[in-house]
Amino acid sequence: MPDLASLGLFFVAAFVLSITPGPGILYTLARSLNGGKSEGLASAFGLFVGGLFHMVAAAIGISSLLMTSAFAFTVVKYAWANYLIYLGKRMLLSREMLSVNPDAAVVPKRHGNAFYQGVITEVLNPKTALFFLS
Repeated sequence: MPDLASLGLFFVAAFVLSITPGPGILYTLARSLNGGKSEGLASAFGLFVGGLFHMVAAAIGISSLLMTSAFAFTVVKYAWANYLIYLGKRMLLSREMLSVNPDAAVVPKRHGNAFYQGVITEVLNPKTALFFLS
């Protein structure tokens, strides 16, 4: 059992990490502003499911492999950065606001896409892996 000082330090660090805006919050904000409340909720639920992945990985010891291997951590870090760059480019290039034709039919949003992108965003987030390892 950890002593009271270590436990207090852990809770302070957990609080600071949880209130610091990270890529998950920025991703949800961008999806909410672009697609509305329902798309924002779908992306937030995707981030939640991605967080569950990290909980299971920490419980079975995969997160410790990530921390002990600098190569594995670097691979995840660059995969995460490349995925966020890909999402940003895709969002910029497929903006519906750039459409010049005002009579164009409105295409319904697919919230499953926001969910899956949220899952991948959170699974590849090294900050979350470090948090669950601690």
